[in-house]
Amino acid sequence: MKILKIDHLGIAVNSMEEGSKFWTDVMGLKLHGSETVEEQKVTTAFFPVGESEVELLISTSPDGPIAKFIEKNGGKGGFQHVAFQVENIEEALAELQEKGVALIDKTPRIGAGGCKIAFLHPKATGGILVEISQRG
Repeated sequence: MKILKIDHLGIAVNSMEEGSKFWTDVMGLKLHGSETVEEQKVTTAFFPVGESEVELLISTSPDGPIAKFIEKNGGKGGFQHVAFQVENIEEALAELQEKGVALIDKTPRIGAGGCKIAFLHPKATGGILVEISQRG
């Protein structure tokens, strides 16, 4: 598996407006765009930082994964996942399966920006939700 870079850091927020204030007003980052991904019950907003991004995530449904994360976190948002861009996501998933890594997604799905994405189970990563993605 060839990891190209940290693609983004995913941060769950209760309010996109409130969540964005820190990243724009304090850190000086510019919003690159936002998108709703119906399948994942989430709206995302991306703030580029060099070759990587900060991704804010807000749930579009009370039963969505971000809503569940916030509920488990005492009603607060916070760091939700780290995403690594890989050269070939299908090969990466096959290699991870061969190594016995527990996967949430055994095949890629389409995420924000049309990227192919897949998640590794936190029980296999020391408690961190890890996403792998392939752009293009």
